[in-house]
Amino acid sequence: MSPATTLDRLRAAFRWQWPRTPEAPPIRFAQHRIYVLPTLPGLAFAGALAVMLIASINYGLSLGYAFSFLLGGAAAASIVHAFRNLLHLSIRLGRVENTFCGGSAVFHLLIDNPTRRRPALHLFAGKAPGQRGETFFDMPPATSSEITLALPALRRGVLPLGRTIIETRWPLGLIRAWGVFMPEMTALVFPAPEPHPPPPPPGSGKTSAKGGAPRAGSEDFAGLRTYRDTDSPRHLAWKVFAQSGTMMTKQFSDVESGDLLLDWHALPAPLSTEARLSRLAAWLLRAEHAGQRYALRLPAHEFPASRGEAHLYRCLGALALHGFEAGKTWA
Repeated sequence: MSPATTLDRLRAAFRWQWPRTPEAPPIRFAQHRIYVLPTLPGLAFAGALAVMLIASINYGLSLGYAFSFLLGGAAAASIVHAFRNLLHLSIRLGRVENTFCGGSAVFHLLIDNPTRRRPALHLFAGKAPGQRGETFFDMPPATSSEITLALPALRRGVLPLGRTIIETRWPLGLIRAWGVFMPEMTALVFPAPEPHPPPPPPGSGKTSAKGGAPRAGSEDFAGLRTYRDTDSPRHLAWKVFAQSGTMMTKQFSDVESGDLLLDWHALPAPLSTEARLSRLAAWLLRAEHAGQRYALRLPAHEFPASRGEAHLYRCLGALALHGFEAGKTWA
């Protein structure tokens, strides 16, 4: 059997033990989840040690024997220390920071260390070098640490953290101990906003109604009403309360005539799908920054006029998943 075949079988055996589906937290590293193999410097060290031992046998060098066994014992002890550096670590899931295409999605992992100090830990995810996120850190004794991994977002849609590896080569760099896990974490990658978008089409860009019907809002003062338990303290009429002792709430109104309608079908026909999504994303961000109410109409979804962070997230999420999940609804 050739060495290449043996190596392939060893790799297949390791992969059989690795998780293939997302795991529920907490993810604990017990003995069976930690793998130990020599590094390239470790193999070179073992070869040099073997040459030293053979020379000591041939020439009967007592000092060579002692030196060979001393170095061999140190290398064997490093196997135990590297293994124990990962043993009993526990990983929980933190928050996820979504991003735009071309940026980096940030995943937060909470790592619990129940015992001694764990130095020189390396956490990374992603296969290709240009798509890998990694971080190096130490774990103080009996603490929990929040570790972040930033993965490059090269395509819009859903970006899973995927198979993640935590490893250590402490203390001598001769042995690599590592564990593999697959946390159930995904980020949304929104379309990259168009750098210099044109203004929305005037014919379909705004919903216009003469005079604009007033509605409950926060722009213009519209009067007072009786206080309710659910009212915000910021809207209480404190002067009225000081004068009459009656709890009253200020009412405000906005005008609907300035609502912006961002319609997929109103975009120029030659634009590709990704160009349309980029332009709509730019218009959404511009409207939100200006404090304007906006509605979004896509082939599969329609969002009524509103504003705020939650509304912006729903609209950008629909753009991110456009064409991937038919019938997906956003609460």
